[in-house]
Parts: sequence; C-alpha cells; structure tokens
Amino acid sequence: MNHRINLAELAKRESATVEWKENVADVRDVIETIVAFANDFLNLGGGYIVCGAKERKDEYGFQTVDYIGLTAQRLKEVKERVINDCTNATRVNPPINPLIDEIEIPDDNTRRILIFTIDATNYAHSYKSDRDDIPRYFIKTDYNTKEATNGFIRELLRRKGQIEPWDKRINTSSSITDIDQLVLRQYLQNMKLWVQNKPIDEFLSDKEKIEEFIPPLLGRTGIDKPLCPKNFTLMVFGKAPIDFCNGAYSMFTIFEGKDRSKPSGESQWITGTIVEQANKLIELLNIESTIAIDKNNDIPNQFKYPKIALKEAVVNALVHRDYETDQPVRIEVYNDRVEIYSPGGLPFNVEKEKFINGNAKASWRNQAFGRIFTRLNLAQHQGSGIGRILDSMKEEGCPSPIFEITNDSVTCILPAHPRHQLMKKLSEAESEIVIKDYQSAYHKLQTILENDSYNYRAIELFCDVNNLLNSPKNVYDFLNNSQIDISQIRASTLIILSETLSLIRDNEGAKELSKNLLSKAITGRLEEKQLIKVAYTLKKLGDDKKVITFVSDTIRQYPTLQHNPFLLQQKARAEIDLAKICRETYNDRKINFKIKTKAKEEFQNYLLQAEKDLNNAYENSESQIDREWILRDLNYIKEEMRTGKNDNIYRKTIHVTKLPDSTTEKVIKEVFKRFGNIEKITLPKDESGKIKGYAFILYSNIEEAEFAFQNRFNLFIDNEKIFVNKYRKKNNNTQNKQ
Repeated sequence: MNHRINLAELAKRESATVEWKENVADVRDVIETIVAFANDFLNLGGGYIVCGAKERKDEYGFQTVDYIGLTAQRLKEVKERVINDCTNATRVNPPINPLIDEIEIPDDNTRRILIFTIDATNYAHSYKSDRDDIPRYFIKTDYNTKEATNGFIRELLRRKGQIEPWDKRINTSSSITDIDQLVLRQYLQNMKLWVQNKPIDEFLSDKEKIEEFIPPLLGRTGIDKPLCPKNFTLMVFGKAPIDFCNGAYSMFTIFEGKDRSKPSGESQWITGTIVEQANKLIELLNIESTIAIDKNNDIPNQFKYPKIALKEAVVNALVHRDYETDQPVRIEVYNDRVEIYSPGGLPFNVEKEKFINGNAKASWRNQAFGRIFTRLNLAQHQGSGIGRILDSMKEEGCPSPIFEITNDSVTCILPAHPRHQLMKKLSEAESEIVIKDYQSAYHKLQTILENDSYNYRAIELFCDVNNLLNSPKNVYDFLNNSQIDISQIRASTLIILSETLSLIRDNEGAKELSKNLLSKAITGRLEEKQLIKVAYTLKKLGDDKKVITFVSDTIRQYPTLQHNPFLLQQKARAEIDLAKICRETYNDRKINFKIKTKAKEEFQNYLLQAEKDLNNAYENSESQIDREWILRDLNYIKEEMRTGKNDNIYRKTIHVTKLPDSTTEKVIKEVFKRFGNIEKITLPKDESGKIKGYAFILYSNIEEAEFAFQNRFNLFIDNEKIFVNKYRKKNNNTQNKQ
C-alpha cells in the first residue's frame, strides 16, 4: 500500500479541493466528482475524494478526521466501478485515470479508507451514467459538485479550447453578402485602419487581421467550405444582425413615475449594428444627463446624471452581454433612476465583490467587440468601465450605482442626483444674480449650502454674490461654521474660495485659510486658466516668494506655459515687490554693511529677472491692453526703480477712468472703500461743472493702493465698466492736482 497521503494534512486543505464521502451510497456520485475535478472549472489543479472518512472540528476547534473505513467487499466494488467507468469512453469521455490509494485504519484490520487523486486536464469531460444514458458535464463549486448547464457548459468548453468564444465563431448560416461594405469602410476609417487604394475585398479575409487584436472577419469550417462571416463581423458590420442573433437588439423605455405602474411615456426597439445601437442609446440617454423635465417650474430643465456614467453603462451592457440568449439589452428610465439590463451574468473569472467595487481584473466576454469599441472611442482602456462609472457618479455628487447580478444578467442602476430639487433653487439664484437681485440670490444659496455644503456650484455662486455685495467675510464664516472638509472640494472651487477670501482685509485667519486652500488646490492637476488664477490670488495675498516658486514650478511641470504672459506678469510683479523690500533694507541705516551689500545685489537680481519675464510676456501677449500694462511695468522698472525715486504720494494713488457722467465722490468711495482707507478723492470737472470722466483716489498707504490695483477687474459704476491704473507723475502741475 502507498501511504503517501496524510489525511490530517488533507483536512487542512481548501475545502474545494477535497470531497469527503463517509458512506459511499452511490458510486456514480464519486465518478461525477472525479469528472468535476478533472474539468477543474475553478482552476484549482484537481482534487481528492476520500471514501470512508469524514472531517470535523475537535473540542478545541481544530480540524480532525474520523476514520470510518469501507469493508473489503465495498472497497472492491467502489474501486472496480470507478476504474471501469472512468476508463471507458462510452461512460466518461474523454477517459480519466485517477490515482488510487488505500489507507489502513489503526486497530481495525477489517476496514480501509479509499482515496482517489484526480489531476486537472486540458479537456472537458462528460459522464454518461446508467441512470439515463445521457452525457452530462460536471463542475466543482466551492462546496460541492454540480451539473454544468447552459452558460456553464459553454464556458467550460471555451476554457478548454474546445469551442471558440461566441464572437469569434464562424456563422455558417451567413455569407459575405450579409456584410454592409459601406459600414465596414466607414468604421475602418473611424478606427484609422483604412488603407487608401486597398480594395475592400482584401479586408474580407480568413487570413488577414484588420488589426493586431481584431481577428480576420471571415472563416471557413473546412477546406472545401465557403468563407462565412464570424459572429462579431455580423454584429458590427452586418446589414441585419438580428437575422443571425435573435437577441441583437435593445429596448429603450421611459416610465413616468418611479415604477412600472404608470404607462410608459416612450418605448423604442433599437436594431442595427451594435455600434449603431450604442450611439443611439447614448444619444437618448444624454437627454437625461442634462435635463429633468418639470413643466410647473419657470426653469424646467435640471441636471440629473453624468454623461460618462451613462455612456460606460451602455457600452458595458452591449459589449459584455451574452449573445447566445434571445433577450435584448433593456434600458428603463424612471423619475429617480436609470436601469440598464444586460443579458448574461458576469464572466466566470470575474469576482462579484471586486466587480461592484470597480477592482475586478479586466475580462472581455466578447474580446473582438471590446477592441473595436476601444478603437472607435466608445470604450476606454480594458477593464476601466465600472471604475469610470463609480468615479463620475461620485464626482457629480450622485449616489453610488447599484449592481444587481444573477447567473443570467447584470443590471446597472444609476440613481438620480439627490439634489435634484435644490438645483431648481440654484438656477433661480443664477437668474437673480443676472438681474442684480443679490440679496435674494444670497439667501437661496445659503439655503442650498445648509442642506449640502459640498455643492460645488453653489459654493462658487456664493463666492460671486458675496463679492458683488462686498461681503467676502460671509464666505469665511460659512467655511468655519460648516467645518467643511476641503479635501472633498475640487481644485477649481478651492481657487475661487481662496480668491474671495483674499479680498478680506485685516483678517489673518482669512488670509491663512486662503493660502491653505490654494496649497490644496495646486496638489491636483489644474487647467491653464486655473493655474493663472492661483498665481493671481497668491499675488493678492502678498505672498511674493510663493508666487515666484509656484510660477517657476508650473513652467517646469508644463513647458508649454513657459511663454504664458499672465503667469509671467504675476511672477514679474512679485519680483518687483521683493526688489522694493531689498531697496528698503539697503536704505535702512540700522542694517550692517554686509547685509546692505547683499540687499543691493538681490535688488538688481530681482529687477533683471522681472525685466526678462516682462519682455517675454510682452512678446507673447496677443492683447493690446495687456501689452500696455506690461509696458507700464517695464517703465516702472526703468524710470522709477532704477533711478531710486520714492515719491510715496503718487505710489499711494490710483487713477480711475471711463467714469459715467453721473458719478459722484460718494459713489466712487462706495466702490473703492473695500480696498482700504481712502484719504482723498479728486474728481476733476470742466467749466460747466461736468466731470471729466476720471478721478484720483489717494489711500492711506501704498499697500492699499496696490491692493485696489490688483483687484481692478470687473469694477462697475451704473452698469458701466470702469478702469483702474497706477498713477504716473508726469510733471509738477499734474502732481499739484492732488
């Protein structure tokens, strides 16, 4: 006897690889399990069948084995029946030769334990027992042996290479005439696979692939058989795919309520190639992604679903479905959700939990479809679809999608945006801002944020309306009171928040929070206009060193921005301001000579770099107005900084132009007092008493004047845009006008 098998060790093995049969009541059960282990559906490498023993846990919870055994007569019957049936091709096909071991039972010579060891094979085995003389396939699950039916048989045969996957099978009931050559040409061009001057017939081949991962479009089942299209060819390029696959169509239905109790408002049966079906379904669902209809509201259309999620769900349903069933893809739209039903369960090598979490390994049921959809830009990288659905729903603030998975289907349920009603107030607030009813818009936005403090569009509008009301501190209070987690806010919104907080004067907490928001925003990937906003806001916050570092790092990371005039301007102005500080250090009598020397050197370095950046900005600026501002900064360097002039009066003064005729000093003060303490406003008038259209505003200090200049954009008086310049002293007479 061969005692190479240790039952105690066997009891510790994975349960799916060992089957214990305490009493062998029916030998056919043993043979079915042998066939299941050889078929190795779970890819475990085979398994063991132990006859005459059982596993259990002892009083301490450890695995142990009870030695029961079979009598000599029963052991002989079982062994002979197993060998006879397993090696007989009329019973087990192809035949199987299991290894057989017998283990003696201590202190009992009348019984023995019989063990069969079965290795996995490269074949799909069937067993025709004497019960009904019908060949059946068996597979092992995690806990028992079961007969393989329907999709399990097809999958078993496919894994063993005994049948082609459905999409790559030759369809012998079709012919080349069933291919729409115009569609084939169009799709090949769209996939960038079309070869000019190459006849279309050369693509209709059983040898030549149209692309490395797309098999030949045709095939033949024998040397004397005609060329026929493959299933994927008919589904993608066929004139009438439904003629060759009963389930090759989709149903799109809209229901009026939250269930099917009310009559549907719209129902369509969509046929054609699966690419045409995908495009049509995406088109229909895009309506749902942008609007939700409420005819009782002044603004009837509201956002509901992210387009990316709808598109990915449709593509997944069409590409990964089981086309061997006559069931169609079904898409049902309700008031509060979209349900997308795809026939066929998950591919057998995809774990359900990982699939639901978007972490399943990539797997195509119909690989040719997947590759073609990728080339047509209808699908992204292999295996990314579910992850993109999850991410887009989360990004838009929608509830997580729900996946209902059975052996026969996968249904993706996309819930509507939970803030659907609040979005009405949001649109109303936007309309009120347009007509300058700022207070009403403010209260609506405040209500929205009380219910959902992470509504990014409401946050951005809240910043806008408080800027217009000259009350940016309300935004600061909102952030503190709501205790909002800034890591949950997207970068573009963080920049807008920071920009608003930078308008608050004499509040170190607001200034520090503004900097923190910017620091968080720049950790993500930003668009060009957002990068410019960051630099602009950092400059307003007076963080000149941070401006220089940020712009320099941005240009290194995105070389295409090295000539961006807006970024270069902010960097140059920061360098000019640092040069001013260096000059103050140099002129300070209390500073020692060594530091003064260093200050003078740094003064020159900052100015030279600022001049270089401004020249670069000037050369690359397309706006004449921007060029004028750049030239003024260059002149400032040449005429003021290099000559060392330091006339604080004009440096504390700004020049305002394009003033409406009705402008008064009181109106000017209301607009500009937010930037600092105004000492004097000069509003020149002609002999008739009419204002000349410009004014001079003298602030208490240079920083306040600079702050007003930095915030010169989007300033209005009587709905007319006004312009702000730094005051330039031309001669003594002009200065005396102050």
